Amino acid sequence: MYDICCIGHITLDKVVTPGAEKHMAGGTSFYFSNAIRNMDVSYCLVTSLAEDEMSFVKELTDKGIEVIVLPGKYTVYFENTYTQDLNNRTQRVLQTADSFTVEQLSHVTASTFHLGPLLADDIPLSLIKSLAQRAKVSLDVQGYLRKVVNQRVIAIDWIDKIEALQYVHFLKADDYELALLTGVKDVRQGCKKLSNWGVKEVVITFGSNGSLIYADNKFYEIPSYKPLVETDATGCGDTYITGYLYQRIKGSAIEYAGKFGAAMASLKIASSGPFNGTEKDIVMLLANYKVPAL
Repeated sequence: MYDICCIGHITLDKVVTPGAEKHMAGGTSFYFSNAIRNMDVSYCLVTSLAEDEMSFVKELTDKGIEVIVLPGKYTVYFENTYTQDLNNRTQRVLQTADSFTVEQLSHVTASTFHLGPLLADDIPLSLIKSLAQRAKVSLDVQGYLRKVVNQRVIAIDWIDKIEALQYVHFLKADDYELALLTGVKDVRQGCKKLSNWGVKEVVITFGSNGSLIYADNKFYEIPSYKPLVETDATGCGDTYITGYLYQRIKGSAIEYAGKFGAAMASLKIASSGPFNGTEKDIVMLLANYKVPAL
């Protein structure tokens, strides 16, 4: 049995920033797998992609990451365009892939499953229910709030949310996704609404403005850690939740897990591509970080 298993498509990503344009692998599954590979945890990725992009899997396995590949006809293809401050992006989806099924995951066992749907059809409600019967379920909700229309990503509500969220222990969203999911603009009220729907630990990120965690009727305000340079924000949310889940699986308190995830995301944003540091790097940042003077 694995401590944690991530389920999600590896994508082919085109990342456009004011200073550069790059083509690379991406998706929650890719950034999560890279971020957790140097941590002291038993881990496996379950993904699906086309034969033409199998080099992305080799890149992971060459780093010692265990990957279960479900052969697919297509690879998801995203185009992400960022503004100058890297907090905002627009997206196009140039290609989609098949959904994951209950049967495909029936023989995979883990203490926690982290679900990284990129689009609403990636992971069906039946699979969430099945996984929750044998493990804790962690969910990055962003994919359920996306619909592709003429290659453009359109924001939508999640039709199955009331039924599905009762099976979710950890939920990660940003403040915009929280408002869309709950219909509530006030962040704290939105967190309470998710809790009432069954989510045990709600993790809300605000980009460079920190994050908020709600669990057991208590809020935890988590600061951000300003990086030395802001290079590439793609995958920062995935990196944050990687650090958070890793610490929670280890038994760390919620507040420390949030700070660990935030520091991990800060180190990631300073360079292009996925996080490639160690737990020691993160601990050192937390110990030595000085709050910038106003």
